[in-house]
Amino acid sequence: MGGEVAERQPKGQKKGLRRPKRRIAIRIDMTPMVDIAFLLLIFYMVTTVFAMPQAMEINLPPKDQEDQEIEVKESNLLTLRVDDLGFYWWNLRRAAPDNLPQLLPSAENKPDTVLYAFNSDSLQGLLVAQNRANNKLNTLILIHRKATYADMVNILDEIDLIERSWNAYTAEQLGVKKVEDIPKDKKFSYRYAIGEWEERDSKIIAAARAAAGVAIPGGE
Repeated sequence: MGGEVAERQPKGQKKGLRRPKRRIAIRIDMTPMVDIAFLLLIFYMVTTVFAMPQAMEINLPPKDQEDQEIEVKESNLLTLRVDDLGFYWWNLRRAAPDNLPQLLPSAENKPDTVLYAFNSDSLQGLLVAQNRANNKLNTLILIHRKATYADMVNILDEIDLIERSWNAYTAEQLGVKKVEDIPKDKKFSYRYAIGEWEERDSKIIAAARAAAGVAIPGGE
């Protein structure tokens, strides 16, 4: 960047004892600054990593098996419910007065104004432990219509993470380089289904809240 000084000559001589002052005009050349600005802009455009669109991969059954009903033993059933307040409940086998759903522990770092916050560690620990204890386990996911879309995404994310990490560990133990090289009989595939929330589920959760002493603002 450079500047030039140009002296302006007075237009005319004035009579008097004072000498007329010379006015100095400064002209700044902005061309180098514009060049630097464009160079920086190009640099940031080239080096910046743009956010890639995130997609969730879900394995769907073949079309010829979509309407096929598969019977699952009650002993192999894990039910995961998300109620209208976003509380996560789980229970093994069929829910009954003597087998009510249990509340998944809330996140410890939640604000005081929030009643319950999703705890990914608790959910992941629960799903991993139950699948290790029963290799034929099937998970039924029931989400209340007033729950948020993020609740379903949270569950599916944890299931996907468990499946990936489980198979990565298996591949390491078998000494194979890729997960695709794991034999089918040793590859872990999480079995789950998403069902429809019914009135019966609302009654079950109401009984579970009462048994667990969960205070709901406004009451039900």
